[in-house]
Amino acid sequence: MRPTHAIILSAGLGTRMRPLTETLPKPLIPVRGVPLIDWCLDWLAAASIREVVVNTSYRAAQMEDYLALRAAPPNIHFSREEPAPLETGGGIARALPWLGDAPFLAMNSDAIFPASAPHPILRMGEAWSDDLDFLMLLIPKANAIGWQGRGDFVTDEKGRIRRPHEGEDAPYIFSGVEIIHPRAFAGCPEGAFSLAHLWNARRGADGWHHRMRAVIHTGAWVNVGDLAGLKTAEDYDGYGGGASTGSRM
Repeated sequence: MRPTHAIILSAGLGTRMRPLTETLPKPLIPVRGVPLIDWCLDWLAAASIREVVVNTSYRAAQMEDYLALRAAPPNIHFSREEPAPLETGGGIARALPWLGDAPFLAMNSDAIFPASAPHPILRMGEAWSDDLDFLMLLIPKANAIGWQGRGDFVTDEKGRIRRPHEGEDAPYIFSGVEIIHPRAFAGCPEGAFSLAHLWNARRGADGWHHRMRAVIHTGAWVNVGDLAGLKTAEDYDGYGGGASTGSRM
């Protein structure tokens, strides 16, 4: 299974990027001269993702006007959230009509994946099975550029995931990328809610999450979550060919 549709979560306020986000939505902040949103779109296009929803809220018109000038694939649809962002879960739930009936990809807009082969999305497609609701791409902490903090998940040899126990060191970070089956949103809350609400609903008494698995990323991952991460991303020299400018019209 190879997803053909995706959503880039782009509606947040970008508070950790102030003062830059006082005049720009966070996805338009450039790294090496290329806005974060173009890094994401080019990465999706490289895996033959054809249709992408970009959700907008903060400085929405600025985001939409910028992306309207992009001529390169993929096709872009906008899901505007007003008067305030709907968080990760609520934003995806609102965008479901554009994402189709098949499993789709969701990603955050504040990280860069330097070129690696095979493409991580292709690896995830090969690992998908129809008994899953979520398939996460996890990053070994040693592969995370610009990341400071504790790990998010523990896995086993079958790819199952769980949160770390108290005092346990989790070796993997959630990349912000996952394949999701639309059925995962059946009965979801209305309005704003986090995807973690749906993950937690699948956690069993033993701590392992049911209908959820992980693929471990084998390349680098550059986190651009705050101003320190932005500086690290600018200084990082492992991008290879880098990203295009999205072939502006």
